[in-house]
Amino acid sequence: MSDPHRVLARDVPPGADDPIFALNAEARRRAAAGESIVNATLGALIHDDGRLAVLPSVVEALREAPVERAAGYAPIAGDPTFLRQATLDALGDGALAGAATAVATPGGSGALHLAVSNFLAPGQHLLTSRHYWGPYETMATHAGRAVRTFETFDDRLRFDAAAFGAALARSIDEQGRALVVLNFPCHNPTGYSLDDEEWRAVADAVREAGRRAPVTVVIDLAYAAFGGARARSWRAPVASMLDRAVVLVAWTASKAFTQYGARVGALIAVAEDAATREAVAALLSVACRGTWSNCNHLGQLVVGELLADPTKRARTEEERTELVDLLDARVAAFRDAAAARGVRHPRYEGGFFVAVPCADGARTAARMRDDGVFVVPIDGAVRIALCSTAVADVDRLVESLAGALE
Repeated sequence: MSDPHRVLARDVPPGADDPIFALNAEARRRAAAGESIVNATLGALIHDDGRLAVLPSVVEALREAPVERAAGYAPIAGDPTFLRQATLDALGDGALAGAATAVATPGGSGALHLAVSNFLAPGQHLLTSRHYWGPYETMATHAGRAVRTFETFDDRLRFDAAAFGAALARSIDEQGRALVVLNFPCHNPTGYSLDDEEWRAVADAVREAGRRAPVTVVIDLAYAAFGGARARSWRAPVASMLDRAVVLVAWTASKAFTQYGARVGALIAVAEDAATREAVAALLSVACRGTWSNCNHLGQLVVGELLADPTKRARTEEERTELVDLLDARVAAFRDAAAARGVRHPRYEGGFFVAVPCADGARTAARMRDDGVFVVPIDGAVRIALCSTAVADVDRLVESLAGALE
């Protein structure tokens, strides 16, 4: 057939290749050709010598998993032990977990897909911060929804709570409901985590909006395992929303267990009302069956066991702490180099990335590529994946960045 578009029921979007993976591929090609390259594009934790960081305890558990059981189908909604342990890991062993139901998903992306497809009607939009992970838009557009944003930061580079509240009110006015996606703590792409005051402001805005119309809040926890104690401070203010909103938590094992390819995650729904929980659980189970049927059984068995067994969990957490230390060393080097060159950026409190505001992210990133330094352009900033940048390369990266910002 000479025209493949005649077969397709939808248009192929321009630039259909994921821009992050495309930049990573270009960086790898130039490095393979012998060029000295700093590749700060891909969101995977890499050792300074270029090896992918993998937790030995997880590898060992994968090898020891019961083969016949793992080879069989997982339950449609997910393995019960895995779902229980993922819920406790995300919410703690308290009232939030007691008001939760969950389904297994192929990574955090699967959880987000379920949220967008089942809590918004076609033609409606989700609301998130101006700086956001690009696939939010891909998922929304592919599902016949859209993305609206609010300013992430105010003039002090603090979370712009006023902008959030105003945008949430507009969403209610325009479509009679709201789906908010917040990638805090350890925000991708900025590394920002909300403090207690900022979380309270979010909760206040959600409760106010929830008096007028249905509101669902998604907490995307993709990088929370790398955020320390602050990564759990969201639980109390989020619990205070439950009288006016449903809260969804997108949980993933990809980063916390260094198993990006296993595609193991969960969508955890928290609602005060038991009837609402039952309806959500039934809907999500049907949605799983109609989308991917069931998820990686081996990954669920292994992650569930690592979380449930106190000894194995302690070993995994100890190994993860070593990776947090690796990441923190790079962040410290970045902060020092940025301060020395007058490069201003939001505070970093965990996660894989930092972002530096600029007038034109695409132009800044292009100028840096001329130096052999690859970062990801986003709206009004560039995203720097410190997770994949050796500490010895940080100074060169910031030097190129400072020059590109001039």
